[in-house]
Amino acid sequence: MTISKQSAASAARPAPPSAWLAAAELPRAVSEMTLLAASVAGLLHSAPRGDGHPVLVLPGLLAGDRSTAALRGILGKLGYDARPWGLGRNRGPHAIGTHGELLEARVEALFEEAGKKVSLVGWSLGGVFARLLARRLPGRIRQVITLGSPFMDSGDATNAGKIFEIASGTKRNDSANRALLAELSGPSRVPSSAIYSRSDGICAWQICREDAAERRESIEVYGSHCGLGVNPSVIYAVADRLAQAEDAWAPFEPRGLTSWAFPTAVNA
Repeated sequence: MTISKQSAASAARPAPPSAWLAAAELPRAVSEMTLLAASVAGLLHSAPRGDGHPVLVLPGLLAGDRSTAALRGILGKLGYDARPWGLGRNRGPHAIGTHGELLEARVEALFEEAGKKVSLVGWSLGGVFARLLARRLPGRIRQVITLGSPFMDSGDATNAGKIFEIASGTKRNDSANRALLAELSGPSRVPSSAIYSRSDGICAWQICREDAAERRESIEVYGSHCGLGVNPSVIYAVADRLAQAEDAWAPFEPRGLTSWAFPTAVNA
């Protein structure tokens, strides 16, 4: 009976994306960036306008604020106070302080400065951190939007650990990762939207989706993991989510010509 349960659990656990999907990440991300450059004018024309509230954008593993510059630039032109996270390169849980205090202080300062709740947009590991902030500081957070963030798994269903070790020459801290994800167990305490791609070459798409519940949703897009922050359809969805009134959250509903870019939208 025990063996049967273990086998069922293993079968239910998604595997990391294939090697060929991981190898295709860079050229696919470059193509998404090229597409964004060609479609910025149309994106700015079609996306809803913002209300000026602060938006903190958190980069993915091994990335810094330069990686989110295009996204922040477009959000700024749409009327948001889009800010970088300002903590250098994201090298894992310790990048935000021993207990996350550096990132908490960043949100507190932004909230005090603006006098408004802060929306969080987190790419990959940045989205995991964003969800952590939403649990710790729900009174300061307006909503959370994650881009390919593996918040539903211990890390075994991603290629991120291998990439981190190769790129940094440092062994990843599995105990820190497990502690972080343990704190994230249970539903988000603020409205949350999880944007994901089934062709993600870094994280298994199944662990980047929300459980269906009130004020939670999953939005599927076509794209790579490394290109999510420069993918026009992703940026459109982010802008649509951010444009909602603070107390009037509703599920994402692509309409008209934008519908083709979103295969499914799984809402509560």
